Amino acid sequence: MFREIEARPSPGILMAVLIGVVVLIGGFVVYTGARTENELVVGGGALLMTLAFLCMPGLFTVSPNEGKVLTLFGTYKGTAKTPGLWFTNPFMTKKAVSLRIRNFETNKLKVNDARSNPVEIGAIVVWKVIDTAEASFEVNDYVQYVAVQSESAVRALASSYPYDHHGDDAIALSTHPAEISKGLLEALHDRLGKAGVEVLEARISHLAYAQEIAAAMLQRQQASAIVAARQTIVEGAVGMVEMALDALSARKIVTLDDERKASMVSNLLVVLCSDRAAQPVVNTGTLYS
Repeated sequence: MFREIEARPSPGILMAVLIGVVVLIGGFVVYTGARTENELVVGGGALLMTLAFLCMPGLFTVSPNEGKVLTLFGTYKGTAKTPGLWFTNPFMTKKAVSLRIRNFETNKLKVNDARSNPVEIGAIVVWKVIDTAEASFEVNDYVQYVAVQSESAVRALASSYPYDHHGDDAIALSTHPAEISKGLLEALHDRLGKAGVEVLEARISHLAYAQEIAAAMLQRQQASAIVAARQTIVEGAVGMVEMALDALSARKIVTLDDERKASMVSNLLVVLCSDRAAQPVVNTGTLYS
């Protein structure tokens, strides 16, 4: 595998000045030779100018957060990362590789989750190149490689977890975003490390049931919410009934047998658990009639 090597090119400003001086000298020599009709002097001046022009491609600039990958006749010679004007072998090939942080958002992918429910999922991946040699020589196009592998990782992640936990403590796509993002980040590290790419952040940006089952799943979620709310109401009502019976017994306000306690418990539960206001019934008879 290729590993990045730091290139040490020569300062470009000095070479640019030197090339300019050689061009001027060569032009002056050609002019002098032409005036004196000396072909040898003209040829010498032309040779100087030709050498200067041949050296010009050796000048190159490096921008901030950019690397220039240098190759000579197909052989990797190093990467220049220090910003500025530099000079190297004129026959070197210089390929620019951006080291800036980039965002990539996958398409909305339709995938079956761990319970075979079709879901739509998308993710945002924040990445940057940290090894220009691997990015240039290990893969054909590292930008496309990041896009394809990111979508592949999102598909694999979505099929490994259910959309919702449905009452158990299992990790689910919709209820454990931190764990899901961590798993996606680890998967992307394994896939993109060979391309010299570092993944800084990965998170789910879109998550929903597929359109064909969205209505049914919504009804299921609503039913689960209603059951959970009723369970909380019943637990609270039982506690209130218990408090009422204990208070009546402790203060000796009225003494109830088991049958009357059962009737009172039934009435209190109906009042406390009903989703509508209770209609009171006034008893004008005796306690037992």
